[in-house]
Amino acid sequence: MKILVVEDERKVAAFVAQALAEQAYATRVAGGCAAARIALSEEPFDAVVLDLGLPDGDGLDLLAEWRAAGFNEPVLILSARDAVADRISGLNRGADDYLPKPFSVDELVARVRSLLRRQAGTKATVLSHRGLRLDLLARDLRRDGQPVELTSREFALAELFLQNSGRVLTRTLIAEKVWEASYDLETNLIDVYVRRLRAKLESPGQPPLIRTVRGTGYQLLP
Repeated sequence: MKILVVEDERKVAAFVAQALAEQAYATRVAGGCAAARIALSEEPFDAVVLDLGLPDGDGLDLLAEWRAAGFNEPVLILSARDAVADRISGLNRGADDYLPKPFSVDELVARVRSLLRRQAGTKATVLSHRGLRLDLLARDLRRDGQPVELTSREFALAELFLQNSGRVLTRTLIAEKVWEASYDLETNLIDVYVRRLRAKLESPGQPPLIRTVRGTGYQLLP
């Protein structure tokens, strides 16, 4: 399990990261909005611990941006803003939980564990998007009701795209999730598989499903 800690106070960030690491969670710390955006574009995370008062922007705006882009993993807000109105605002903007500062490290760990457990229990087994229907249990993908034959790698790639609709997926992230390996920039393996998937999923004369983001990766269009 990987957790992103977005916190500009170094001591607090180190404290949170250490507490989570002691529970066998892998952590990465970002000190602001820009660093958090980069972190999410480079690798997948199972949850985010998010401070609101960041030096280069407001955490609530960052959270709303993530949700609009299709990031659906649990987010725990950790903030000195502890008024009821602040908590309601955070939850309404897409947070899954809200823990005011100062906080108990035991409560922090317990809430993160609860969010991850809840998320694991609600993972969708059927993914739908613009005429596509992917059944994870049956290992079946259909386009407009018609079956589409996919290799195991193509199926894993389709699953990754449908789970992250609207989100730009870097080649490194795709390699880690589909091939479980770092991406070799000297090969075009990922590009070849994306072209194959496009040929099977996109219809002539219809808007494209997958967009190439030059120099970065690919995006399943909403």
